[in-house]
Amino acid sequence: MTEPTTRPSRLLERTQILGALASKWQDAVRGNGSVVLVTGEAGIGKTSVVRAFRESLGAVRILSGACDDLQTARAFGPLRDAAAASCGPLEDALASGAGEEVFDGALTELRTQPPTLLIVEDLHWSDDATLDVLAFLARRIDSVAAMVLVTIRDGGAAPGHPLHRWLGSLAGLPVQRIVLPSLSAGAVAELADQTDWDAATLHELTGGNPFYVTEALAAPPDDAVPATVADAVLARVRQLDSTSIDAVERLSVVPTLVEFELADVLLGDRIDHLTSAEDSGIVQVRSDGIAFRHELARRAVEASLSGLRRRTLHRNVIGALGAMPRPDLARLVHHGLAANDSITVIRFAARAGRESAAVGSHRQALAHFEAALRYADTLSTVDLARLLDDYAWELYNAHRFSDAVDVGERAVARYLDVGDPVLLGEARVRLSRHYYMIGDTRRAVETSRAALEGLEQTSSLGATAYAATSHGAVLALAGDTDEAAPILDRALQLATESERVDLIELCLNYQSLVRRDVDQDGRIALLRKSLALALEHGHHEHAARAYTNLGEILYRSAKFDELDVCLRSALRFTAERGFGSHAFNLEVHQALLRIRRGDWQAGEDALAAIIDRAEDPGMLRVYSVPTYARLLARKNPDTDLAATLLGAWHTAVEQGSLLALSFAGPALAEYAWISGRADLAAMVFEQWQSVCDRPGAGPVWGEVLRYCTRAGVDIGAAALDDIPERWAAGLQGDAAAAVAQWETIGDPYERALELVEAGTPEQTREALSILDGLGAAAAAAAVRRQLKTHGMQVVPRGPHSSTKAHPAGLTARQADVLDLVAQGLTNAEIADRLFLSVRTVDHHVSSILGKLGVSTRRDAGAVARSMAAVP
Repeated sequence: MTEPTTRPSRLLERTQILGALASKWQDAVRGNGSVVLVTGEAGIGKTSVVRAFRESLGAVRILSGACDDLQTARAFGPLRDAAAASCGPLEDALASGAGEEVFDGALTELRTQPPTLLIVEDLHWSDDATLDVLAFLARRIDSVAAMVLVTIRDGGAAPGHPLHRWLGSLAGLPVQRIVLPSLSAGAVAELADQTDWDAATLHELTGGNPFYVTEALAAPPDDAVPATVADAVLARVRQLDSTSIDAVERLSVVPTLVEFELADVLLGDRIDHLTSAEDSGIVQVRSDGIAFRHELARRAVEASLSGLRRRTLHRNVIGALGAMPRPDLARLVHHGLAANDSITVIRFAARAGRESAAVGSHRQALAHFEAALRYADTLSTVDLARLLDDYAWELYNAHRFSDAVDVGERAVARYLDVGDPVLLGEARVRLSRHYYMIGDTRRAVETSRAALEGLEQTSSLGATAYAATSHGAVLALAGDTDEAAPILDRALQLATESERVDLIELCLNYQSLVRRDVDQDGRIALLRKSLALALEHGHHEHAARAYTNLGEILYRSAKFDELDVCLRSALRFTAERGFGSHAFNLEVHQALLRIRRGDWQAGEDALAAIIDRAEDPGMLRVYSVPTYARLLARKNPDTDLAATLLGAWHTAVEQGSLLALSFAGPALAEYAWISGRADLAAMVFEQWQSVCDRPGAGPVWGEVLRYCTRAGVDIGAAALDDIPERWAAGLQGDAAAAVAQWETIGDPYERALELVEAGTPEQTREALSILDGLGAAAAAAAVRRQLKTHGMQVVPRGPHSSTKAHPAGLTARQADVLDLVAQGLTNAEIADRLFLSVRTVDHHVSSILGKLGVSTRRDAGAVARSMAAVP
């Protein structure tokens, strides 16, 4: 049997990639920083490329860290590694234990000694907190003399892993993605030269994966050809002497990196025997410790161990880590689980969960709590109650609202056995939130009331303020505004007396929903004050709530420019801090804004994606489902959406919240008009009469009335006092004023519907042109039926025949606009030529760009000429 030959690894077919990295580094040196993602399959050579790039730079400042393949990732794991080498502001921020300080600490670290290269390897194993910091840096690095180099394994993150959302958040930022390809047959042949391997066979077996190729070359080809990486790795390991194999096996149970201090304890005198393993390329000695050259190799060795041997080695690691001055809790839990060591898991898992939650790594906190619950029967009643309560809150953060209710109820039951009224009351406050999130407002109110009544009997002023704030908030959200108002007033007083700024922020937030002495601008002012306080004091979840409610009020107030600014800030804020449920709300409002402004396709795509990825949306579906169905109802005359919209409506009525009724009511009323179902509109009108006097309901009430009248409902002498002019004008028959209002606001759809009411043939044609351009086929059909009913003899036919004939699916009017765009006319000149408003032309141009799949007018003109749409 031919002995395997140990060959030094050579970096082939990576020159262009190293050149791209060098170019980005030069940009960073000049003060134009960026983030570079090096991605590819396992074993493709990401680490080798990073190593070669580092070596090419010479003496520059490099901070380096890696994510570990722990069952639950370490909070800020790679940043801790990087900070250890600098002893700078990042290390100070991490040592403080305040997660929020790490954001500024990381940015300051990069700015302190420019230029700086920050390397984070294996981000697919990252914790949530690290992703948040990297997103923060990505948004600010363009003016920093630094480069952030990240490696990510393709397929390394499971569906639903925060890495996917993190990658999506980088759109539009100074980020370059470099995908490492497999080696060509020629490169594999070069590596296999002067070996006993057949190059073609080797390439076929390995697919050109550099790691597979290297490992296969190190094994004898006349042995069974390795079918897996494990076979290749173990063939190499078996060539070592027994003491070296023992050392390699001891290291194999520690993911990614074994620090020298830990290696000394685990290996003792055996550490000297790692030289042969290093020489053969199995392990490598780095500046910060010892690691397998490839993580896949480590896994292969660990998997080869017997169960008893593996358990023993994990227990050795537990002993070594536990003896350190500041043991890493996440690593202790990982090895405790692997060793089935109940004592270690019980001792550290809950603490690790709370530590992770405190710095924003909620997914890791959830996993730690789940690990601790494996041994629930060993815990005291009070410890189990606390664990269940914490676990329920992390389930809520994970959007597992139904599970949060189940676990929260178990926590409350245990606290009843404990007999501590303060702990019981605070757990009931949190359970009330869980009930609300599944849409059970009745139990949410009952539970928050029980919490308040119980805590009022204690001497804890802070806990009572907490319960009063929660109860007032739930009542406000449920629509019981008159009951909520005095409770929130009292909660604000208690919060002030107990110096609970966090509760003051929430009181101001929810007072915006219940106060009758303020108008919409006053509500916005309350929310901005709540937001400012939360940001000032670092209460980020409360800031996220303020952003969410502020977005809703701005949307109802049709302050779309302000809403746009708010959403941009809010979505960035929630993305950086991992507030998923708040981001859900904000993303729906962003889709709504796009729809209002006429970009229906973008709105539809966004809503479809939001609905598709939400596994347990709970009450959040009151935003997304009726909004999505409403848009589809406008567009598709042949789609029956009655069941969907009626389901959303009945859910809203059952919940009784103004929020739910505000989305489901207008959606069903509009569908009633489009489909000719006056009975449905009458049902909406009757229900809304009972809630229209709630604080802040005026804008939605006006929308409901407008669509009910279009559907043929006699609204009688419905009060219009609190209804905004944009709706009141149309209800009072002043179509010209309504058209002007929607023109100013920038909503082409509502403007078109009011143009129809204006009644002149020119305005009618313009209205139908707008509707056809939007793709509002069903709404346009309803308008045409209405016009025929009123005796209009000549009604424009709609887009079907013309769009069918046009190669890009443009209407005749859109084709006219495209013709003039291709000739170089501005929108104002086109409007003058075609006797349209500039805003109508704006919308046509936007729609044309979308249908042509281009982003500029110049590209649209080029496409038009290629289709012979212009001479």
